Amino acid sequence: MKNIILLAALMAFGFGNSQAFEGKGDQKFQVGANFQDEATGINITFDYGLGDNISVGISSSYALGIDDRLDADFGDRFDLKGRFNANLGNVLNIDENFDFYPGLSLSLKNFGGHVGARYFFSEGFGIYTEAAFPLAKYSDDKTDVGYYLYNQFTINIGASFNL
Repeated sequence: MKNIILLAALMAFGFGNSQAFEGKGDQKFQVGANFQDEATGINITFDYGLGDNISVGISSSYALGIDDRLDADFGDRFDLKGRFNANLGNVLNIDENFDFYPGLSLSLKNFGGHVGARYFFSEGFGIYTEAAFPLAKYSDDKTDVGYYLYNQFTINIGASFNL
């Protein structure tokens, strides 16, 4: 019982000291798992605030577990994206610890969109989830591994850190 009370007190303290997006100069680093139909992998993201509700950044993913029927080398597994976000947490005014951000990304493999949310438990640590989808296909060639890896909906889930 003492452990439950201590945990509740620590969490309540943590919730009071955080803010999800602070605007110009804000920096976020995220690391998480990437899930999709043909593969699972890792995803890292860095976002930099340009204004009250605008951020830009980079994101990279690497597919670790690929379906056995696909033969993928390093170049097929790796992707790098430039991204633009509209950080709407303070506009929606749900909670100062919550940020909702739709955005666009241009990668080595495709052009797409994403919708994400992050919640900070303390000044430096939170969690995030992001759904990404292609707007322009990588390839229509079904013999190309990229057709199966980069033409689909993906989900990222992980940890978010203030820098």
